[in-house]
Amino acid sequence: MKILDRYIFVSFFKTFLSVFLILMFIFLLQTIWLFISELAGKDLDISVIFRFLILVCPRLVPLVLPLSILLTSIMTFGTFAENYEFAAMKSSGISLQRAMRSLTIFIFLLSITAFFFANNVIPAAERKFINLRKNIVQLKPARVIAANQFNEIGTYNIKVAEKYGDNDQYLRDVIIHEKSNTDARNYTVIKAKDGELIGGEKNSNLLTLILNDGNYYNEIPPNSIKNRQRKPFVKSAFDKYEINIDLSTLDNVDLNDEGLTRNHKMLNINELRKDIDSFSVLYNEDTKVFRQSFYDRSGVPKMDSKMNLDSTRVDTIRLADQKINDSLQNRLTTKEQDSIRLDTVPVKPPTQLFDIYTLPQKIQIASMANGNVETAFKMLENKEFEIKREIKRLNKLEIALHEKYVLGVACFILFFIGAPLGAIIRKGGMGLPMVVAIGFFLTYHFIGIFAKNSAEDGSLPPVIASWLATVIILPIGVLLTYRATTDQGLFVPGEAFRSIKNFFTSRFKKKKN
Repeated sequence: MKILDRYIFVSFFKTFLSVFLILMFIFLLQTIWLFISELAGKDLDISVIFRFLILVCPRLVPLVLPLSILLTSIMTFGTFAENYEFAAMKSSGISLQRAMRSLTIFIFLLSITAFFFANNVIPAAERKFINLRKNIVQLKPARVIAANQFNEIGTYNIKVAEKYGDNDQYLRDVIIHEKSNTDARNYTVIKAKDGELIGGEKNSNLLTLILNDGNYYNEIPPNSIKNRQRKPFVKSAFDKYEINIDLSTLDNVDLNDEGLTRNHKMLNINELRKDIDSFSVLYNEDTKVFRQSFYDRSGVPKMDSKMNLDSTRVDTIRLADQKINDSLQNRLTTKEQDSIRLDTVPVKPPTQLFDIYTLPQKIQIASMANGNVETAFKMLENKEFEIKREIKRLNKLEIALHEKYVLGVACFILFFIGAPLGAIIRKGGMGLPMVVAIGFFLTYHFIGIFAKNSAEDGSLPPVIASWLATVIILPIGVLLTYRATTDQGLFVPGEAFRSIKNFFTSRFKKKKN
């Protein structure tokens, strides 16, 4: 490695390392603020909190790494241009592409590393992070009874309108749903105007909840289907009601438990491809079965046999009418015509199959048809909701698959945006480069978010949504690299107007000639 390449690489790497750590620290603080409600009041060890923060860091890399590359490129090359180091390089016959050679190789290797990191490290860390969050939530749930939302504590689901007092021990408008021990359904509902939480002795696992002025509702599960229509229940009122909640089993939580293993963020490329294939096959089979079942329930397959039975009567009527017409054409006597009418009982053939039924039968058929149509609409609505949910899940899997490739490609393209942009603006440091980098990256990031949200509900194909932001910034990188290489500015209004003027001038000259 030549001295110039080493100098450029060392300058870039030092800036990149510091920027990456600063941005990671900022995003980490923002993440702690998001999850502070899950960590506060849990009596967690420092090791558990440190483990929580370590597992958060990999999921921040797809945000921090591209922004760090963009910002470092603008700062490094802006400093070179501001200190006239690029002018010295160009006077020595060294072009911008030659100066970027060592960094291009480094960014290429970093992009490949980012791909393997997104494919292996991030899914493993995400699996541990989600399971750790699930386990932390189960620790000391009595301390995190939040207002205006249901809080699950053992077999109780508690909701309060307000908490007040020195230690938030007093509760107002308490609603409690108690789960059954047999089928875990909510048969019991307790409502009270106010209540109080009383803890036991030190290191006690018993929590006492005292309720005042309330009602107790208990639904009685009937044994027979006939009694279900009556919906029996028991209701009682109380002035004071005391509930003891055992927290010994709730605090005994294994923080290393990893029961959740099948989330689209926890899978690598091979697992995602396998899930997409299997899920697509199941989705197609389920759709095919529903289509056939809906067709069978419509009654169309049975219509042929019914039509065969009804067609016999219709054919008889038509045959009788044909005989009358033939008799008129052959000018038979009135006596002979009457004989034909008595034998065949001719009636004018119906114009519709529905006309051959009597009025009560028509009413019955119309009622049955109306019921079948309403049932069909309900089935279609339920199936539509289920299909949308399955499509959303499939789209998330495909988006997660392409995001692993997008991370590496985006890092490489953002370098070729930041380096020429820094050489053009000729400004280093943390001022203007920071503003330009954050503005550009936010635009890139928001385009990606909007595209992915549109892809989840099927508005955009997942492939297009995953690559849309990267494809948009690609021509920008090519344009900036070209303008920096040819010593052109970022945007000169006079030059743009001059180009438009020359275009129309040349067009008018051609027409005149």
